[in-house]
Amino acid sequence: MSEEKIKLVDYDPAWAENFERLRSIYLESLGDLLIKVEHVGSTAVPELCAKPHLDIDLVIEDYSYLQEVIHGLAELGYEYQGDFGIEGREAFGREDRMVPWDRSSSRKQSHNLYVCPENSRELRRHLAFRDHLREDEECRKRYADLKRRLARKYRDDREAYTEGKTKFIERVLAEIM
Repeated sequence: MSEEKIKLVDYDPAWAENFERLRSIYLESLGDLLIKVEHVGSTAVPELCAKPHLDIDLVIEDYSYLQEVIHGLAELGYEYQGDFGIEGREAFGREDRMVPWDRSSSRKQSHNLYVCPENSRELRRHLAFRDHLREDEECRKRYADLKRRLARKYRDDREAYTEGKTKFIERVLAEIM
C-alpha cells in the first residue's frame, strides 16, 4: 500500500498552463532530441477530475536518442528509473520539487515524466485514450464516476485504485484501437 492518500480534484485549467511551462523547459534544454512533448493522463482532459499530478511524455525518434536524453534530463534534476516493465515507456523521477531545474527558483507542478519512442505502443495508447476522453463526453463521465468510486473505496491503496482504472482503460482501448 502507498503512503500517499488518493485525492481527486476537479479539473483545473492551470494544469494546461503548468504543462506548457514544463514543455518549454524540455524543448529549450533537449531541443532536437525531442520530436514533441505530450500532456497525457487525466490532467490533460478538460472537465475530468484527477489527482493534481501531470503525466508527460517526451517523444523521441527511437532508442538511439535515449542515452543523450537521460544525460540531458539528469542535468535538469531527473533520475532515470527504467521502464518498470512497460516496454516503450522509460520513467524518470524528480530529485526535488524544483525539478526541472531552470533559471527560476520556483517549485514545479507535481508530475510523472516518461520518454517514449514515436513508434511506441504505450505512446499510442496514452494519446488514444486521452483523445477519446476529450471527444467522448459520456465515456469521460463514466471514467470520472469510476475514479471517484475507486478513490473513496481505496483512498489508502494506490495499487488497488490504479488496478480498478486499468480495467476500464483496457476496455476502452480495445474498442477504439
